[in-house]
Amino acid sequence: MRVLHIAYQQLRRYGKTRVSWAQKLTFGLIKNDHFTQVFSDRDVAAFEAPLGIRDLGKKAANKRLLETVAAFEPDLVIAGHCDMISNETLLEIRKLMPACKIVHCNNDPLFVPSNVERIKYRADVCDAVFVSTGRKELNIFEGRKARVYHMPNPVDPSIESFDNSVKRSDELPIDLLFCSNSTNFTKRLEMVGRMKEVLDPHMTFKTYGSFGEDPVWGRDYDRALENTKMGLNFNRQEGFYWYSSARMAQLAGNGILQFTHESPRFDELLPKESAVYFKDEDDLNKKILEFHADDEKRMQWAANARAFFQDEMSSKLNSQYILEASLEIPFSHDYVWARDINLDGSMK
Repeated sequence: MRVLHIAYQQLRRYGKTRVSWAQKLTFGLIKNDHFTQVFSDRDVAAFEAPLGIRDLGKKAANKRLLETVAAFEPDLVIAGHCDMISNETLLEIRKLMPACKIVHCNNDPLFVPSNVERIKYRADVCDAVFVSTGRKELNIFEGRKARVYHMPNPVDPSIESFDNSVKRSDELPIDLLFCSNSTNFTKRLEMVGRMKEVLDPHMTFKTYGSFGEDPVWGRDYDRALENTKMGLNFNRQEGFYWYSSARMAQLAGNGILQFTHESPRFDELLPKESAVYFKDEDDLNKKILEFHADDEKRMQWAANARAFFQDEMSSKLNSQYILEASLEIPFSHDYVWARDINLDGSMK
């Protein structure tokens, strides 16, 4: 297949990039032997704009995208987070390439109202939308043009390349890690602050991006992960079925034991003894101290999670699932996250 993937490619960060689910999707498509062309809308808009003022390059970016479609002739267009590109341009692509399928992939949470509106906007013109919240939460997008699917946050072995589950505690200088600098739609840092008062006397608890510690990106983030024993998978808000930020895959894929809230019900997706679920702050602190003191147990649970994510939640499987669902090709694999979804996107 020939796939055109429209998504921010971080070209102007010149190597100091964030871990990107869009990049993993591209990697997965290529590893599955699909000829994949990327179009980085924000970068093209900035490159084409007077004085590099990105918003002034929006019209030119849409024009360049149509030029790319005409030249590349894709079978499938995947429009990720690409706010520079209008629905009118996607409709123009449909006129140019009537047999080409156009889908939208969205990795942001539903507790952000503007994101819900963004998905609805794309669902009016696309053939399918894929959202990183569990399928049972996605009924609000039904009744529009697009079929509706859940997609997970995948791991890619070229990115999640560490295996801390085989390292003893004395090889991992960071006992507990939480990276974040976002305060929108969340009060989680208040909880982290209280936890530091309880846990700092017992362990090295790093909180890059908050409490006076600078955020880490690119290789600095890689090094933080490489040196970490356990991590906190805190979403800005909890309780959305199977929704997690991308850090869940980043922690699990690198063999870092993670603690995650019980309300998203990942116990219905992940194998037993792979992630540590907690119900409240006291419960969480007790479990952190328990696993901190039991290295064999920490290593075994982290190994279980890493094996599951590397084997069943990989970028290869995720990208092939998106392609098959987009084109309504019968699923070639028993995708663990899609066992409640029919090929047409409806729930079983």
